[in-house]
Amino acid sequence: MSAPESVQQEQLETYAALLESAELLHSSLDQDDLLRHLLRSVMGRLKVTRGLIAVAEKDSMLLALVRGATGLVAGAEFNEELARQAGLETLIPIGRPAEGELPIGMLGLHLPPGRVLTPAETDFLNGLLGIAASGIVNARSHTQARQLNQALDQKVQELRTLLDLVRGLTATLEPDEVAQLLVLTLAGRWALRRYGLIAWKHGHPLVLRAKGLELGGLVDYQSYERSLFGLPTALRVADLPESELKETLRAEQAEALFRIEAGDETTGGLVILGPRPGNHSFSEGDLEFGAGLVAQAAVAFENSWYFKEALERRKVEQELALAATIQENLFPARLPQIDGYDLDARNRPARHCGGDYYDILPLTRRDGTKGYLICVADVAGKGLPASLLMSNMQATLRALLDGIDSLPALAARMNELLHATTPSNKYVTAILIDFDPSSGEARYVNAGHTDCLLLRGDGESVWLKGTGTPLGLIPDLPYTEESLRLDPGDLLALFSDGVTEAQSPEEVEFGEGRVVGLFRQLADRSAHRIVGSVFEEIDRFAGDAPQYDDITLFVLKRVRS
Repeated sequence: MSAPESVQQEQLETYAALLESAELLHSSLDQDDLLRHLLRSVMGRLKVTRGLIAVAEKDSMLLALVRGATGLVAGAEFNEELARQAGLETLIPIGRPAEGELPIGMLGLHLPPGRVLTPAETDFLNGLLGIAASGIVNARSHTQARQLNQALDQKVQELRTLLDLVRGLTATLEPDEVAQLLVLTLAGRWALRRYGLIAWKHGHPLVLRAKGLELGGLVDYQSYERSLFGLPTALRVADLPESELKETLRAEQAEALFRIEAGDETTGGLVILGPRPGNHSFSEGDLEFGAGLVAQAAVAFENSWYFKEALERRKVEQELALAATIQENLFPARLPQIDGYDLDARNRPARHCGGDYYDILPLTRRDGTKGYLICVADVAGKGLPASLLMSNMQATLRALLDGIDSLPALAARMNELLHATTPSNKYVTAILIDFDPSSGEARYVNAGHTDCLLLRGDGESVWLKGTGTPLGLIPDLPYTEESLRLDPGDLLALFSDGVTEAQSPEEVEFGEGRVVGLFRQLADRSAHRIVGSVFEEIDRFAGDAPQYDDITLFVLKRVRS
């Protein structure tokens, strides 16, 4: 082959290799993949075993890839002298920088002694590095666009979360429900297991919500209330000025703090968040987002407190008293007398009227057998709105009772109807029991209700746990049923969470342990005396603390023969 033909052949081979490498470099918009393609192409083409690529990051050049060169580590700052000491003496800029600026990157190669790049190899490198420079720019633009899209998606999600919270807040005028919506939104945002809220307005009950945190040291808010003024609305606990409040929050392992600014100096509050999973800290963006949610809740708190005062000025007590009378008539006027059984029930709302409900209804099954349906239910919330939903639930239950052939089907139908006729933030927890007195056999569905108690005659405790979601909360979900048997000497206690969650003045809950122990002590008494004694013990335990929630208790005993 003649010399011109040889040169022409070499040029063709160079162009082919350059075209192939260009296709590889532009096949990915990921900078790391692009750089790997680049270094692999160069080292393979030139048959060298040592090389590096550094890329410009802000005002410095960082090592991105290192192959075969000891003493150089990817991620470190590029140093020309160290590169030459490692044998990478051939250093070629990637891209053509403007005067006074760094190139996009730097290619370093080790050529064996005496080896010199041929003109074709130089042309190949110049062409390839030019293509790589534009590829790096494209990859960085793509990365920036992706990051911007991610940031935009996050902002959209934050706005949706804020909108959902505002919708929920505008649907309630109860400070407790405002607190519940706020802490659940914040906890759900960052998957928190520990959080707390305390909000106050002089002349109104303190609003408390906590999970995994003890707020006992914060109840005396007047001792630190003034020290909060002047602080940012959102900050990390570590950034608080040294104080007793900071020590208290440190002891609780709290990470972030948000101030509730509602109205004038007579109102205020704190939202306290525990650590995020995975040791992630709260960023400035997180604090800003949380502060926005808390600001919306602060307005809702002020509205709810103002509404309460307006109700009092308008003598709403008379209307509530009338509602309480109507609600009382919804409970059974008397409980049936069942041979071999002793039963009694009582309800006491936290306010004039409440959202708890109990009933026992005669039941004729599809196969002609008879029995009873026992129901204890608890509507989310308290007061007049809860009592209205309770009356809706009672009417729905009685209307459906004769047309449903199983408890799961009854629960599912009630769930659909309540979901269709109630606000999205309202729902009902309930335990439904299909009871056959002749055999003591029973089946039950626990629709998100608090665990209830079956106490055996020998003292063994069996908890009737949940078998489905609350009624009216989420449509189209199935319910399952469980079975039990009530033998002579056994006692069935159905109650609302007002029993187990009754609080002492020190904010200690009555709890399941006390419930079991109390019923074991009272098991030999009549159902009527058991119900009365339980209410007396709850009152003794609560002392001067206000009744936080409606209390309902239904007791069914199978007497010993």
